[in-house]
Amino acid sequence: MVSAAPVAPIEPKPLSEVERVVDTYVAPSKTFTDLRRSANWFVPWLLLAIASVAMVVVVDMKLGMEKVVENQLAMQPKQAAQLDKLSPEDRAARMQTVVKFNRAIAYAYPVVIVIILAIIAAVLLGSFNFGFGAELTFNQCLAVCVYASLPGILKVLIAILAIAVGGGEAFTFQNPVASNLSGLVDPSSHFLYSIATSVDIFTIWTLALTGIGISCLTKLKRGTCLGVVFGWWAILVLGGAAIAAAFA
Repeated sequence: MVSAAPVAPIEPKPLSEVERVVDTYVAPSKTFTDLRRSANWFVPWLLLAIASVAMVVVVDMKLGMEKVVENQLAMQPKQAAQLDKLSPEDRAARMQTVVKFNRAIAYAYPVVIVIILAIIAAVLLGSFNFGFGAELTFNQCLAVCVYASLPGILKVLIAILAIAVGGGEAFTFQNPVASNLSGLVDPSSHFLYSIATSVDIFTIWTLALTGIGISCLTKLKRGTCLGVVFGWWAILVLGGAAIAAAFA
């Protein structure tokens, strides 16, 4: 008898950059599995950068950065009260400084997001490699974080559309779209408002994609990966809410 030769497993077809981006929305496992082959994250970051700058341009043209700062101050009565104690000339000068700072940060957000995602990637790398014996690389973790952030583009597009049709009078960069529970909470209750803002459809989508991405690159169960990702998110949300309440 002649034994049959073993059949080699079929390697998945390499994805193009466009296919990776599209599959992140419709078939994320394909995208994240392909990161084993190449952990290039430049294209999704570029799309995020373009969307970010586009929103800032629209906000600056349609609403004005001064209006955005005023909206933010309306949610921070202590800071607003301190400004109101100044003379009209000093208040105007202080407001101009704040507006310029906010504009600079807004336009620099494509760089800021890389720094933030790199920190998150480092935390995930340590959590899974040291806590669960995974063999992830930093670039793989960063690529997962960048691709998982792509749903944020949809959020930006919704915000741009709302502003373009004449809405967005209460716009802030911290909460550009009412896709969370913030509408159920009084903004003056800073701890609860911060938590409610964080319980966001697009944030949860991003967290779920991150857990799926890590599971596709490791031998860990998807539930375990999701548990770690959402666990870190809960810690971050509670910490951020406490800080917001302390400095409100």
